[in-house]
Amino acid sequence: MEIAIIASDKRKDLMTEFCIAYCGILCRHHLCATGTTGRYLAEATGLDIEIMLAGTHGGTQQIASRISYNEIDLLLYFRDTDDDNEYSDVQINLIRMCDKQNIPVATNIATAEALVLALDRGDLDWRMLLRQNQQNQQNDK
Repeated sequence: MEIAIIASDKRKDLMTEFCIAYCGILCRHHLCATGTTGRYLAEATGLDIEIMLAGTHGGTQQIASRISYNEIDLLLYFRDTDDDNEYSDVQINLIRMCDKQNIPVATNIATAEALVLALDRGDLDWRMLLRQNQQNQQNDK
């Protein structure tokens, strides 16, 4: 599975603790993350993480692009709900795209834990089938 990870500055420590706790599950999947978050997580956990640009420099848009092409299966997005800057429009659009593509999203640690445990049980395997069907449809055109 393709898992994208984004964490606001005030949530990077929490994301790191989460990834340390679930390293055994996450290591079996392809991970990508925005720049600072990805470097922080890779250093703290030893996980192999594809590093995008920093979120404020286009990394969030890079992940959004992959979501729009249905190349992401799960988004872990720990955001700072107290930060009301212009970056919020990007956050809203990112979650909207996940809704459109039926991509599970966790914006807090409780939901992230539920989704990662579901991932471990195979409850999200439908995402792979969905992507295969879409690829087959594109090949038939």
